[in-house]
Amino acid sequence: MAIESGMGTRRFGRVNWLGLFTLCAREIQRFMAVWTQTVLAPLATAGLFMLIFSIAIGPSRGDVMGVDFTDFIAPGILMMSVIQNAFANTSSSIVIGKVQGNIVDTLMPPLSPAELVTGYLAGAVGRGLIVAVAISLGLFVFRGSVPVHPLWALTFVVLGSLFLGGLGIVAGIFANKFDQMAAITNFIVTPLAFLSGTFYSVQALPPGLREITHFNPVFYLIDGARYGAIGVSDSSPWLGLAVSVASCLAVAVAAWMMFARGYRLKA
Repeated sequence: MAIESGMGTRRFGRVNWLGLFTLCAREIQRFMAVWTQTVLAPLATAGLFMLIFSIAIGPSRGDVMGVDFTDFIAPGILMMSVIQNAFANTSSSIVIGKVQGNIVDTLMPPLSPAELVTGYLAGAVGRGLIVAVAISLGLFVFRGSVPVHPLWALTFVVLGSLFLGGLGIVAGIFANKFDQMAAITNFIVTPLAFLSGTFYSVQALPPGLREITHFNPVFYLIDGARYGAIGVSDSSPWLGLAVSVASCLAVAVAAWMMFARGYRLKA
Protein backbone atom coordinates (compact mmCIF):
# COMPACT_ATOMS: atom_id res chain seq x y z
CA MET A 1 0.00 0.00 0.00
CA ALA A 2 1.32 3.43 -0.91
CA ILE A 3 1.83 5.92 1.88
CA GLU A 4 2.59 9.56 1.18
CA SER A 5 3.96 11.78 3.93
CA GLY A 6 4.24 15.52 4.05
CA MET A 7 7.76 15.24 2.65
CA GLY A 8 6.45 13.50 -0.48
CA THR A 9 7.82 10.08 0.42
CA ARG A 10 6.05 7.18 -1.27
CA ARG A 11 6.41 3.79 0.32
CA PHE A 12 5.02 0.45 -0.78
CA GLY A 13 5.34 -1.84 2.19
CA ARG A 14 8.59 -0.91 3.91
CA VAL A 15 10.50 0.32 0.85
CA ASN A 16 10.80 3.97 -0.09
CA TRP A 17 10.58 3.35 -3.82
CA LEU A 18 10.51 7.01 -4.80
CA GLY A 19 13.61 7.81 -2.76
CA LEU A 20 15.39 4.68 -3.95
CA PHE A 21 14.60 5.44 -7.59
CA THR A 22 15.80 9.01 -7.14
CA LEU A 23 19.11 7.89 -5.65
CA CYS A 24 19.60 5.31 -8.41
CA ALA A 25 18.84 7.92 -11.08
CA ARG A 26 21.22 10.41 -9.48
CA GLU A 27 24.08 7.92 -9.38
CA ILE A 28 23.57 6.94 -13.03
CA GLN A 29 23.15 10.52 -14.24
CA ARG A 30 26.25 11.52 -12.30
CA PHE A 31 28.59 9.37 -14.36
CA MET A 32 26.68 9.77 -17.63
CA ALA A 33 27.12 13.54 -17.39
CA VAL A 34 30.87 13.00 -17.87
CA TRP A 35 30.69 10.00 -20.20
CA THR A 36 33.98 10.89 -21.88
CA GLN A 37 35.72 10.18 -18.55
CA THR A 38 33.58 7.31 -17.32
CA VAL A 39 32.91 5.38 -20.56
CA LEU A 40 35.18 6.60 -23.35
CA ALA A 41 38.34 6.72 -21.20
CA PRO A 42 38.06 3.06 -20.03
CA LEU A 43 37.46 2.01 -23.63
CA ALA A 44 40.61 3.84 -24.75
CA THR A 45 42.64 2.39 -21.86
CA ALA A 46 41.47 -1.15 -22.63
CA GLY A 47 42.35 -0.61 -26.29
CA LEU A 48 45.86 0.52 -25.35
CA PHE A 49 46.35 -2.54 -23.13
CA MET A 50 45.26 -4.81 -25.97
CA LEU A 51 47.49 -3.03 -28.47
CA ILE A 52 50.59 -3.05 -26.26
CA PHE A 53 50.29 -6.67 -25.18
CA SER A 54 49.41 -7.94 -28.66
CA ILE A 55 52.41 -6.14 -30.20
CA ALA A 56 54.98 -6.63 -27.44
CA ILE A 57 54.11 -10.16 -26.26
CA GLY A 58 51.45 -11.68 -28.51
CA PRO A 59 53.60 -12.81 -31.48
CA SER A 60 56.13 -14.62 -29.27
CA ARG A 61 53.80 -15.81 -26.52
CA GLY A 62 51.84 -18.39 -28.48
CA ASP A 63 48.65 -19.96 -27.21
CA VAL A 64 47.54 -19.99 -23.59
CA MET A 65 45.32 -22.91 -22.61
CA GLY A 66 44.75 -23.52 -26.32
CA VAL A 67 43.63 -19.93 -26.97
CA ASP A 68 45.46 -17.11 -28.75
CA PHE A 69 47.21 -14.91 -26.17
CA THR A 70 45.40 -11.73 -27.23
CA ASP A 71 42.02 -13.45 -27.02
CA PHE A 72 43.02 -14.89 -23.64
CA ILE A 73 43.80 -11.53 -22.02
CA ALA A 74 40.83 -9.67 -23.56
CA PRO A 75 38.25 -10.84 -20.96
CA GLY A 76 40.67 -10.03 -18.14
CA ILE A 77 41.17 -6.49 -19.44
CA LEU A 78 37.41 -6.10 -19.85
CA MET A 79 36.71 -7.25 -16.29
CA MET A 80 39.55 -5.16 -14.89
CA SER A 81 38.02 -2.07 -16.50
CA VAL A 82 34.57 -2.98 -15.19
CA ILE A 83 35.61 -3.45 -11.58
CA GLN A 84 37.86 -0.38 -11.50
CA ASN A 85 35.04 1.80 -12.79
CA ALA A 86 32.45 0.26 -10.46
CA PHE A 87 34.74 0.95 -7.51
CA ALA A 88 35.45 4.50 -8.67
CA ASN A 89 31.74 5.25 -9.10
CA THR A 90 30.65 4.54 -5.53
CA SER A 91 33.83 5.61 -3.76
CA SER A 92 34.11 8.95 -5.58
CA SER A 93 30.42 9.74 -5.06
CA ILE A 94 30.68 9.28 -1.29
CA VAL A 95 34.09 10.91 -0.84
CA ILE A 96 33.12 13.96 -2.90
CA GLY A 97 29.96 14.29 -0.84
CA LYS A 98 31.96 14.12 2.40
CA VAL A 99 34.65 16.56 1.27
CA GLN A 100 32.13 19.06 -0.12
CA GLY A 101 29.90 18.65 2.92
CA ASN A 102 26.79 17.68 0.96
CA ILE A 103 26.67 14.02 2.01
CA VAL A 104 23.94 15.17 4.40
CA ASP A 105 21.67 15.62 1.37
CA THR A 106 21.84 11.85 0.90
CA LEU A 107 21.61 10.92 4.57
CA MET A 108 18.70 13.20 5.58
CA PRO A 109 15.96 11.81 3.29
CA PRO A 110 13.99 8.86 4.71
CA LEU A 111 16.16 6.19 3.12
CA SER A 112 17.10 3.08 5.06
CA PRO A 113 20.71 1.79 5.08
CA ALA A 114 19.67 -1.01 2.71
CA GLU A 115 18.13 1.51 0.32
CA LEU A 116 21.28 3.64 0.40
CA VAL A 117 23.45 0.63 -0.40
CA THR A 118 21.09 -0.42 -3.21
CA GLY A 119 21.05 3.06 -4.72
CA TYR A 120 24.82 3.38 -4.81
CA LEU A 121 25.23 -0.16 -6.14
CA ALA A 122 22.78 0.60 -8.95
CA GLY A 123 25.12 3.30 -10.19
CA ALA A 124 28.11 0.94 -9.97
CA VAL A 125 26.33 -1.81 -11.90
CA GLY A 126 25.07 0.66 -14.51
CA ARG A 127 28.55 2.03 -15.11
CA GLY A 128 30.10 -1.44 -15.12
CA LEU A 129 27.61 -2.74 -17.69
CA ILE A 130 28.05 0.25 -19.98
CA VAL A 131 31.85 -0.09 -19.84
CA ALA A 132 31.54 -3.84 -20.51
CA VAL A 133 29.26 -3.28 -23.52
CA ALA A 134 31.56 -0.60 -24.94
CA ILE A 135 34.66 -2.80 -24.67
CA SER A 136 32.78 -5.85 -25.98
CA LEU A 137 31.70 -3.90 -29.05
CA GLY A 138 35.29 -2.82 -29.60
CA LEU A 139 36.48 -6.43 -29.34
CA PHE A 140 33.82 -7.51 -31.82
CA VAL A 141 34.76 -4.81 -34.32
CA PHE A 142 38.53 -5.29 -34.15
CA ARG A 143 38.85 -8.96 -33.16
CA GLY A 144 35.54 -10.46 -34.19
CA SER A 145 35.17 -11.76 -30.62
CA VAL A 146 31.77 -13.04 -29.53
CA PRO A 147 31.17 -14.50 -26.01
CA VAL A 148 31.00 -18.28 -25.99
CA HIS A 149 28.74 -18.28 -22.90
CA PRO A 150 27.12 -14.82 -22.84
CA LEU A 151 24.98 -15.46 -19.74
CA TRP A 152 28.03 -16.48 -17.73
CA ALA A 153 29.90 -13.41 -18.96
CA LEU A 154 26.99 -11.12 -18.05
CA THR A 155 26.64 -12.75 -14.63
CA PHE A 156 30.26 -12.15 -13.71
CA VAL A 157 30.20 -8.59 -15.03
CA VAL A 158 27.23 -7.83 -12.77
CA LEU A 159 28.83 -9.62 -9.80
CA GLY A 160 32.11 -7.80 -10.39
CA SER A 161 30.29 -4.47 -10.45
CA LEU A 162 28.43 -5.35 -7.26
CA PHE A 163 31.52 -6.54 -5.40
CA LEU A 164 33.78 -3.61 -6.27
CA GLY A 165 30.85 -1.20 -6.02
CA GLY A 166 30.23 -2.44 -2.48
CA LEU A 167 33.93 -2.24 -1.71
CA GLY A 168 33.86 1.31 -3.05
CA ILE A 169 31.08 2.21 -0.61
CA VAL A 170 33.11 0.82 2.29
CA ALA A 171 36.26 2.64 1.13
CA GLY A 172 34.36 5.87 0.47
CA ILE A 173 32.85 5.87 3.94
CA PHE A 174 36.20 5.05 5.54
CA ALA A 175 38.18 7.70 3.65
CA ASN A 176 37.81 11.32 4.71
CA LYS A 177 40.17 12.79 2.11
CA PHE A 178 41.07 12.19 -1.50
CA ASP A 179 44.60 11.10 -0.65
CA GLN A 180 43.21 8.37 1.63
CA MET A 181 41.00 7.23 -1.24
CA ALA A 182 43.97 7.24 -3.60
CA ALA A 183 45.96 5.10 -1.15
CA ILE A 184 43.15 2.51 -0.98
CA THR A 185 42.94 2.44 -4.78
CA ASN A 186 46.69 2.16 -5.32
CA PHE A 187 47.52 -0.34 -2.58
CA ILE A 188 44.39 -2.51 -2.46
CA VAL A 189 42.18 -2.30 -5.54
CA THR A 190 44.89 -2.11 -8.21
CA PRO A 191 46.95 -5.06 -6.82
CA LEU A 192 43.77 -7.14 -6.49
CA ALA A 193 43.00 -6.48 -10.16
CA PHE A 194 46.49 -6.97 -11.59
CA LEU A 195 47.45 -10.01 -9.49
CA SER A 196 44.37 -12.06 -10.32
CA GLY A 197 45.16 -13.65 -13.67
CA THR A 198 44.25 -10.65 -15.79
CA PHE A 199 47.24 -11.08 -18.11
CA TYR A 200 48.22 -14.69 -17.41
CA SER A 201 46.97 -18.10 -16.41
CA VAL A 202 47.53 -18.89 -12.74
CA GLN A 203 48.74 -22.32 -13.85
CA ALA A 204 51.98 -20.57 -14.83
CA LEU A 205 52.58 -19.43 -11.24
CA PRO A 206 54.68 -21.31 -8.67
CA PRO A 207 52.53 -23.49 -6.36
CA GLY A 208 52.72 -21.06 -3.43
CA LEU A 209 51.62 -18.02 -5.43
CA ARG A 210 48.97 -20.09 -7.15
CA GLU A 211 47.38 -20.98 -3.82
CA ILE A 212 47.53 -17.36 -2.64
CA THR A 213 45.81 -16.24 -5.86
CA HIS A 214 42.88 -18.52 -5.09
CA PHE A 215 42.19 -16.43 -1.98
CA ASN A 216 41.72 -13.34 -4.14
CA PRO A 217 38.00 -12.91 -4.93
CA VAL A 218 38.82 -10.84 -8.01
CA PHE A 219 40.55 -13.90 -9.49
CA TYR A 220 37.19 -15.69 -9.62
CA LEU A 221 35.53 -12.69 -11.25
CA ILE A 222 38.13 -12.49 -14.00
CA ASP A 223 38.29 -16.26 -14.39
CA GLY A 224 34.51 -16.46 -14.64
CA ALA A 225 34.38 -13.66 -17.20
CA ARG A 226 37.07 -15.45 -19.19
CA TYR A 227 35.01 -18.64 -19.15
CA GLY A 228 31.98 -16.72 -20.38
CA ALA A 229 33.96 -14.99 -23.12
CA ILE A 230 36.21 -17.72 -24.53
CA GLY A 231 35.11 -20.91 -22.77
CA VAL A 232 38.32 -21.63 -20.80
CA SER A 233 39.12 -21.00 -17.15
CA ASP A 234 41.57 -21.90 -14.40
CA SER A 235 38.82 -23.00 -11.99
CA SER A 236 35.22 -24.15 -12.09
CA PRO A 237 32.83 -21.33 -13.02
CA TRP A 238 30.42 -22.69 -10.41
CA LEU A 239 33.04 -22.27 -7.71
CA GLY A 240 33.70 -18.77 -9.02
CA LEU A 241 29.99 -18.03 -8.89
CA ALA A 242 29.73 -19.18 -5.27
CA VAL A 243 32.79 -17.19 -4.16
CA SER A 244 31.67 -14.08 -6.04
CA VAL A 245 28.15 -14.17 -4.58
CA ALA A 246 29.55 -14.64 -1.08
CA SER A 247 31.98 -11.75 -1.61
CA CYS A 248 29.19 -9.48 -2.82
CA LEU A 249 27.06 -10.31 0.21
CA ALA A 250 29.99 -9.69 2.55
CA VAL A 251 30.78 -6.19 1.26
CA ALA A 252 27.06 -5.33 1.03
CA VAL A 253 26.57 -6.25 4.68
CA ALA A 254 29.67 -4.26 5.66
CA ALA A 255 28.38 -1.22 3.76
CA TRP A 256 24.93 -1.63 5.34
CA MET A 257 26.44 -1.72 8.83
CA MET A 258 28.49 1.41 8.19
CA PHE A 259 25.45 3.33 6.98
CA ALA A 260 23.33 2.00 9.85
CA ARG A 261 25.88 3.13 12.44
CA GLY A 262 26.72 6.38 10.70
CA TYR A 263 30.39 5.39 10.77
CA ARG A 264 32.50 8.39 9.68
CA LEU A 265 29.36 9.96 8.24
CA LYS A 266 27.78 11.76 11.16
CA ALA A 267 29.58 14.42 13.17
